[in-house]
Amino acid sequence: MKALKKIGRIVLSIFLALVVIAAAYVAYVLIAYHRLPDNVELEVVRPVKYGPAPSVGQEYKIVSWNIGFGAYEDDFGFFMDGGTQAWAWSKERLTANIMKIGKQLRAQDADFLLVQEIDTKSTRSYKVNELEMLSAALTEYTWDFAQNYDSPFLFYPITQPHGKSVAGIGTFTTFDIASALRRSLPIEKGFSKFLDLDRCYSVSRIPLKDGSELVLYNMHLSAYTSDPTTATEQLRLLLEDMQAEYEAGNHCVAGGDFNKDVLGDSSVWFGEGDKEYSWAQPIPPETFDGVDISLVAPLDEDDPVPSCRNADGPYHEGQYVLTIDGFLVSPNVEVRESGVVDYAFRYSDHNPVYMTFVLK
Repeated sequence: MKALKKIGRIVLSIFLALVVIAAAYVAYVLIAYHRLPDNVELEVVRPVKYGPAPSVGQEYKIVSWNIGFGAYEDDFGFFMDGGTQAWAWSKERLTANIMKIGKQLRAQDADFLLVQEIDTKSTRSYKVNELEMLSAALTEYTWDFAQNYDSPFLFYPITQPHGKSVAGIGTFTTFDIASALRRSLPIEKGFSKFLDLDRCYSVSRIPLKDGSELVLYNMHLSAYTSDPTTATEQLRLLLEDMQAEYEAGNHCVAGGDFNKDVLGDSSVWFGEGDKEYSWAQPIPPETFDGVDISLVAPLDEDDPVPSCRNADGPYHEGQYVLTIDGFLVSPNVEVRESGVVDYAFRYSDHNPVYMTFVLK
């Protein structure tokens, strides 16, 4: 009987200890939670020499790429997408992949590069500063960087906690950036805000020869939300910002990861895949009501290539794929061509998207 009581006390002690640990963790998340401030001026890093100001009538190329914090090689499956990995395979593979991504970005020979999901000090990427690596690979580019989120330590999955994530979005150009700004986006409310990541878009102002500006936006909208309208609200804020700049006489181009099916129904082009996912919804048409901004969904109808795969496991035939990356332009920007660079998801769960355009 005494032995049973002793065992009972031990079990109770363990249970109470677990309750205390869980309560302490919840308290930590509540206390540590914060949003990065809105309207933060960003540092602009300039090379020794950059090109002359862009001009009306000249054709330019822009590339946008969500690099998946360097971890999403074609054999990677992320735990939040149904896979098993929470970290990159190893620090060595991660750094090697970031170097390859830097080389591929250079190879695009683009005037403007918009890069999303760049880790600077995250558990999942072994605290490698990927921004330093990319800027070292793009030495002739002027650039700015907006921190997208700074999340508390996530103790999940238990076997390999995702940890703390510090990441952001980088804008690179061969021209000068006069100034840059970080704008906060709306995120989920209530308890769900602890599961959503802080979100933003960056605004980079590039002077033109005629005295106006090319206002360049880099974005990465929410994905893992309980309310799919969150990303729509975020997009609406961006559209209203672009509309105001267009009405002020500037040229506006935005690009990035919408986390929305920008083709409306990607399955028409790529098949249904092995599963439908709630985050892959089309953009509601009314989102564009009252603005003159247009969506540019990259697609070669003769050779359609998706921009994203669901990382529920290694890339394979029949995996759910779609296009969620694209661009937005004001009416004084003429789009000549847009498409997806087919890397077969070797470096990220996203393929880069590109657009050529002329400022009218």
